[in-house]
Amino acid sequence: MTVTKPSIVFAHGLWADGSCFSKLIPTLQADGHDVMASQHGLDSLASDVAAVKACLARVSSPVILVGHSYGGTLITHAGTDPRVAGLVYIAALAPDADETSQSLQAKFPVTDVFSHIEVTDGRVWLSPGGVPCFAGDLPEAEQKLVYATQGAPVADLFTQKVEDVAWKTKPSWYIVATQDRTVHPDLQRFAAKRMGATTFEFESSHVPMLSKPSLVLDVIRKAAGAVQNN
Repeated sequence: MTVTKPSIVFAHGLWADGSCFSKLIPTLQADGHDVMASQHGLDSLASDVAAVKACLARVSSPVILVGHSYGGTLITHAGTDPRVAGLVYIAALAPDADETSQSLQAKFPVTDVFSHIEVTDGRVWLSPGGVPCFAGDLPEAEQKLVYATQGAPVADLFTQKVEDVAWKTKPSWYIVATQDRTVHPDLQRFAAKRMGATTFEFESSHVPMLSKPSLVLDVIRKAAGAVQNN
């Protein structure tokens, strides 16, 4: 009997788009998974959650949701959908029902990246000097690509709230980036412990899916295998 592998749906964070998972998607497709990367506009939390949920209809169930950075907030809310079987967080936020992305971050020291942002026309842009705080372990050419493809959020995005919390009922895996200068590593450890996630620590910047793709793939495969075997 042929066993259908879980699908994988990715949710990107700020200053990114779905292409930030380009080093993972082809391998997972070759492994036999249906894969989608949500392209959300960073215009509102509700619309970004809806964009992630829309991808669930484009793949087969069950689904592993993988969220990077602010994408962790999105999978926390979208993951309550019954089609979702598990959650993988990559250096990600994971607010509780009484928290926002901002209030969770405010509990920990301010990271270096926030000294290198520019607010223009109601959007928060990453300045060139912020790229090393975001993706400092990538080659210079890849850092320039990260800067050129950034998605700029509306200024109040992190203060918006949606109450659904998937990590309270769905199995979770968490990748802590120990050299992260964007989401504080202690926040990541706190979030992972609070949700009871199976946790991995990698010596990485904020973007381990780009700097350590083989390690991130291993975690996603573990999550998919655990879901498939249940």
